[in-house]
Amino acid sequence: MSKIRVLIADDHAIVREGVKALLNLADDMEVVGEAADGREAIARAQALEPDVCLMDIAMPGLGGLEATIEIRKICPRTRILVLSQYEDREYIRRFLKAGVSGYVLKKSAGSDLTAAIRAVHRGGLVLDPDVAREAMKERDGLGPGGGDADPYESLTDREKQVLKLVAEGHSNKEVADLLGISIKTAMSHRERVMEKLGLHSRTELIRFALKQGIIRVED
Repeated sequence: MSKIRVLIADDHAIVREGVKALLNLADDMEVVGEAADGREAIARAQALEPDVCLMDIAMPGLGGLEATIEIRKICPRTRILVLSQYEDREYIRRFLKAGVSGYVLKKSAGSDLTAAIRAVHRGGLVLDPDVAREAMKERDGLGPGGGDADPYESLTDREKQVLKLVAEGHSNKEVADLLGISIKTAMSHRERVMEKLGLHSRTELIRFALKQGIIRVED
């Protein structure tokens, strides 16, 4: 029986090494490649055509969502399984809309991850129980983003802080220093802000902030 060929995309080497060690214990799986960011994940997926790609969300450069969308285009037979620490409804909604086959949290047991890989390889949809609950809330209209609600109000207080600082021209490192958070967390908040507001560049973000009166042009 042929083994399930897995590509691991995560910017933390220790996570990749741990997951690889776990999967190598399974007789029916083999890790065929690793990627430390979204662009590398796309290149490896195109070259290796894995059966399953484990995808992190917040990675430097190109994030997991953008990489997922591109891989779905160039490698339609590759099943994408999100492996993340985030339980945010907006992330869940966007990744499911992008066509992922599953969403598993990093706090899950190793046996849950290997079971999820087997399930998505068979064509199933796998959601961590906590993720499934959030998805149900979204479906039932209990989450943000429904109706004609102001997208700005869907942002958390921290995301609003990040939006203002980025619009003012601060780098990810400066945002992290000013808010007392890690650079990775700052990048994650910025990516989430862009996704929730439907923005694709810093220019669009600045234009949005000016329109909302979040920042002002000095005379």
